[in-house]
Amino acid sequence: MIKVLAYVIIILIGFCISPFIIGNTGYVYIAAGEYQIETSLVFGLLGLVLFYCALQLVEWLIIFLLNVVINSRYLPERWRREAAKKYTLQGALALAEEDWPNAEKAMAKGAAKGELPALNLFAAARAAHHQLNTDARDKYLAEAAKDPLTKTAVNTSKTRYLIQQGNLAEARAELDSLNPTSKSKTPVLKLALDLYQLQQDWQALKILLPAIRKRQIVSEQQCTDVEHLTNTALLNAATEANEQELEKSWHWLSKAERNQAKLIAIYARGLCQYDRKKDALKLITKSLKAEPYPAILSVLPLILDSEDEDVRKLLLRFEQTHEHDAQYQICMAKLAQQKRDTKSAKKHWLQVCEIVPKRESWLALAQIQEQLGENTAALQSYRKAANSTE
Repeated sequence: MIKVLAYVIIILIGFCISPFIIGNTGYVYIAAGEYQIETSLVFGLLGLVLFYCALQLVEWLIIFLLNVVINSRYLPERWRREAAKKYTLQGALALAEEDWPNAEKAMAKGAAKGELPALNLFAAARAAHHQLNTDARDKYLAEAAKDPLTKTAVNTSKTRYLIQQGNLAEARAELDSLNPTSKSKTPVLKLALDLYQLQQDWQALKILLPAIRKRQIVSEQQCTDVEHLTNTALLNAATEANEQELEKSWHWLSKAERNQAKLIAIYARGLCQYDRKKDALKLITKSLKAEPYPAILSVLPLILDSEDEDVRKLLLRFEQTHEHDAQYQICMAKLAQQKRDTKSAKKHWLQVCEIVPKRESWLALAQIQEQLGENTAALQSYRKAANSTE
């Protein structure tokens, strides 16, 4: 455009100054073979300008025709790409509206000539999964897996879909191919956390728990709950296995975990199971000196017998401070029954019934009252047990 404007300006300038040079026109003589041309200088210059303009027009015409030819050759490909964009947009809108059939159809069409076909295939697989069309879902994922960069994403997506489908065995095979470690990506660790819990593979989960906590994959409270569930399951399984497994599982715990009352209670019962009551009492006594935790109190009647006076004396120290602690009163009642101290047992069961009037508490009290010959009181306790909703 600027060049044309320049030419026009030159021509206008020529027209403006031509009257001044008409008086001294001069001439131009051109000879080419047998042809001879003689003309005025002004006309020669004007002809030269017009000739150059004609050349420019020819150049523009040739370039225009070449562009038409080239574009017409690739026009169908451009149409297909534009159509792919259109289908991808339609599929994205359908996904947002959770219109799964239309989303799958549009995304599958958009994958053919789309700029990022893997994204279309993942979206189509998701839509097929929501329609419970597992064959189509796996077909889309297999197509997406042809791109080497999408292998991890394909395995992650398939694992998640199989877990949601309830096919845990195949999901575990896919997850194992991802080889979850502390260096794995967050989605892989999250899948491992969910799948290991569903399969109750506490051993594998225990290995990943430090990385899960460090990466904050779940909330702190959730992580604490999972850790406690894992440690409890491992200790219980080791108790049922053998003494060596029990020791291995116990020493695998951190120092802070070995101070948790619930884990101490499980370990103590395991020690008693393998005739190591002395070690169990030593561990429980140490815990009791700090605080009579409910987990410890619940396991004491299962471990102690009538000869374990030291622990009983230690428990008496909390008689006033834990007067309204139901678990403490239940423990003391059961220990009193071990020594056939029926009156003491009655006192503690009465206290339990005042704190938590449950059916089990009333039944236990009624049996003690029957032993003492208090039939009327026992009958009332039985009635309260029958009327109890808890």
